[in-house]
Amino acid sequence: MAKTINLETFKRFFRSEQTGGILLLICVAISLIIANTAAKDSFIHFLETKLGFGTVNYSILAWINDALMAVFFLLVGLEIKRELLEGELSSIKSASLPVIAALGGMLIPAGLYFVINRNQPTAAGWGIPMATDIAFALAIIAMLGKNVPASLKIFLAALAIVDDLGAILVIAIFYTNQIHFEYLAMAAGILLLLSLMNYFGVKRLVFYLIPGILLWYCIHHSGIHATIAGVLLAFTIPTNSTSNESPLEKLEHLLTTPVNYFIMPLFALANTNITFQKEMLSGLLSPLGLGIVIGLFAGKTIGVTLFSWLAVKLKWADLPSGAGWKHILGLGMLAGIGFTMSIFIALLSFSEPMHIAEAKFAILTASVLSGVVGFVFLAAVKEI
Repeated sequence: MAKTINLETFKRFFRSEQTGGILLLICVAISLIIANTAAKDSFIHFLETKLGFGTVNYSILAWINDALMAVFFLLVGLEIKRELLEGELSSIKSASLPVIAALGGMLIPAGLYFVINRNQPTAAGWGIPMATDIAFALAIIAMLGKNVPASLKIFLAALAIVDDLGAILVIAIFYTNQIHFEYLAMAAGILLLLSLMNYFGVKRLVFYLIPGILLWYCIHHSGIHATIAGVLLAFTIPTNSTSNESPLEKLEHLLTTPVNYFIMPLFALANTNITFQKEMLSGLLSPLGLGIVIGLFAGKTIGVTLFSWLAVKLKWADLPSGAGWKHILGLGMLAGIGFTMSIFIALLSFSEPMHIAEAKFAILTASVLSGVVGFVFLAAVKEI
């Protein structure tokens, strides 16, 4: 009986929202330890090891950031499509607040960063503080338990999904250097084929996933970041309005575990490797560091709260059931946990290793600050 109870406890833990965040945190810690020990050079050499053949011969780090992250964006795209068709974003009334709040949570941080870094060589990083790490943010909400209304978790998830869509558009439009139109034309042809299969009722996932690999290859060689292929593929996967599991829901269920428990922790392990130097503390006061920290912590809090307030005052939306303005303020703080997506955009923004290192440290600092302050504030809301 004891073994059964222990097994069930483990299963519940593995399925909980907290687990993905905990695994991410563990991988962040391991990556930081490696980066500050004698194992650093060996780890970097390992990540630079080439795998593949012909025109698909990339380093392990590139496979993680370009291929595995495309699977992550495929899952994000599936979630966005499902929410648009049947979830929190399926009607104007239900979508208004998370969409408007997410818009504020993107515009204000990007604006603050741009003002601070204007005419600086780091100005290209304005997209870094726009992103929210949904895994960490939802993990903290889950840890708060009954201290926050259940509707707040739904609101945060919807906000983060809209936030991810914004980040995807920013990457596709602003972080693309050179377009190779022949590959883009081939990608468009594959996308048309996938759309036609959806239109004519093809349901088997294999008929979407195999062309999806070719779509990834063409997008990768077109100059647009390869992860966009995941989102484009997701929007062609069929769904339905019945209670039967659709191909979209089936694929979403298949991807959730490997993405949350393998791909995202692996990305954190490979990309958080910050070698701490005393100059980094002063780097937090540089335009780059200030732009990220102020953008994520203050910008997200102000943007989410202010735009939510405007939406409610203008009667465009209602507050989540059982939630008050203190909850929205605390949720805005949690939205400042930019971690995974912010690091991803930082890697696209800069080529200078020192800028990347300073950006990672600032992202880590801002995310820890946002997470701790947001958790403490929301835990104390009942007592305020």
